[in-house]
Amino acid sequence: MPLPEQFMQELKMRSDITDVVSSYVNLRRAGRNMVGLCPFHGEKTPSFNVYPENGSFYCFGCGVGGDVITFIRKIENLDYMEAVRFLAERAGMQVPENHVDDGLGRLKSRLLEINRETARFYHNTLMSPEGADGLEYLRKRALSLRTIRHFGLGYSPSSRFALVDYLRKKGFRDEEMIQANVAFRGRRGGVVDRFAGRVMYPIIDLRGNVIAFGGRILTDEKPKYLNTSDTLVFHKSNSLFALNFAKNENSDQLILAEGYMDVIALHQAGFKTAVATLGTALTSEQARVMAKYAKEVVICYDADEAGQKATARAIPLLREAGLAVKVLTVPNGKDPDEFIRSWGEQGYARFRQLLDSTGNDVEYRLQKIRQGCDLKTAEGRVQYLTSASEVLSTLESRIEQEVYAGRLAEEIGIDKFAIQQQISKNAAKRRRQREQKSFQAFQQQRTGARDSINPEKVSHLRAATAEESLIGALCRFPEFGQLAEEKLPPEKMITSFNRRVYKAVLGHINSGKAFTLTDIAEEFREEELSAVAGMAARMQDIVIRQADIEEYIRILTEENERLCAEQASAGDGQDIASYLETLKSMKK
Repeated sequence: MPLPEQFMQELKMRSDITDVVSSYVNLRRAGRNMVGLCPFHGEKTPSFNVYPENGSFYCFGCGVGGDVITFIRKIENLDYMEAVRFLAERAGMQVPENHVDDGLGRLKSRLLEINRETARFYHNTLMSPEGADGLEYLRKRALSLRTIRHFGLGYSPSSRFALVDYLRKKGFRDEEMIQANVAFRGRRGGVVDRFAGRVMYPIIDLRGNVIAFGGRILTDEKPKYLNTSDTLVFHKSNSLFALNFAKNENSDQLILAEGYMDVIALHQAGFKTAVATLGTALTSEQARVMAKYAKEVVICYDADEAGQKATARAIPLLREAGLAVKVLTVPNGKDPDEFIRSWGEQGYARFRQLLDSTGNDVEYRLQKIRQGCDLKTAEGRVQYLTSASEVLSTLESRIEQEVYAGRLAEEIGIDKFAIQQQISKNAAKRRRQREQKSFQAFQQQRTGARDSINPEKVSHLRAATAEESLIGALCRFPEFGQLAEEKLPPEKMITSFNRRVYKAVLGHINSGKAFTLTDIAEEFREEELSAVAGMAARMQDIVIRQADIEEYIRILTEENERLCAEQASAGDGQDIASYLETLKSMKK
């Protein structure tokens, strides 16, 4: 059931989009609007716009947009009702729960309840005789009972039905367990536990909810680690292990480790800002999440080949998110857990020394290149300088480029100007590649190619462009709504998606009330609302007059006539008669 209009109007009034967005993004004024760096993709030049007049935002870089509820949904990874509750709590309002649609929200609550009960079950099993193997493993890894309890570690019994039976007794249905991904349907149709004979690591979100699990097998079976797949309450691409603890340290620095045990060992040793990805390579979404809680990330991956490759992939993602990056290499090829344990009581002090003396990502990358070049030969020096110049060309700061060019010149004994020339050449090439990519994206957007929201656009480009301009103009100037509806009723819109939008916009603005995107937010998916926000944003700096509205309508009337003519020419006599009747109705 939709939320009461009075409640939504008050929530909209109390949730000024500029105030809300400013708590996540540094905004500066640009005329009537606000601009800043987009929190949803990495960028150096601001393309993220907030429009206070109609309560919307839009990023011209990544195409994300919408109203204040959409912003909170994306930035906090919430569904629609969760975002409404979030904003209501912020505004000191009470959501009228008797009006809330409890379908998806209730299912999410049930999945979180299942995860919470599952975590309790696994932890209790670990502390029972049945979990002796798991407890022995954790003890061998030098974890204290206090640490085990702090992280809620557990053990999944070898029986493939222990958890399923337990959850059934708690009143949970088989399908709910499957949707939570703590169980699956076997070949014979029965429901069995997903995890068996594994040490269990619960994954907890920033609100304290158990959202997923990672499990380590204690035998030589594969896979060594098994993780929860994506569910309604868990998305591995934007979740981080132990961030719920790390954020409470209020530090400007996070340590990015490779696995659960590394993180837990670091926390136990006193390094409580350690986090890890969840069995996958670092994603841009995870990098942006970290940027909300820190200014610097120290990558502390294993020293093996896989760890070094993961480090190389992570550096640009973290930099694009606006983070300073350092790389800590643990001596003798050990991982952080092994290193700390090997020093016993001195583990904290020794790791602190490593952390304090670690270099930034540029120094790390230059060192890796240097190791692969024979600097005693001319060919080796050329190879080193060529690769190093490529690295330095990726730096945005000219000062950084100058400093490292000077170091390279001293190290190799070459003129600094020659290195700077090569850096500038590489940087120009990168710029051209970015511009070409940006132009291709613009062309695709302009022509409707790969438009998943309105796939009809590519076949009806002239009509769709006029439709978008008309909708965008009405979002800014709702006073033209009555004129538009009289001359072009919704059924005359040519593309289906724009027809839906046009009808929704007219329905609200012709009610005589102030219009914002929030008024239609419940009727459209996130991606669809982003498309509507884009229509409005592209009309922001254009002066709209009645003649412009009439021109858009004229184009759409012509396109309707053309389509009717094409259909009639391909049809029979009855089609032609229908076409003539349609022409008459259009000219009335």
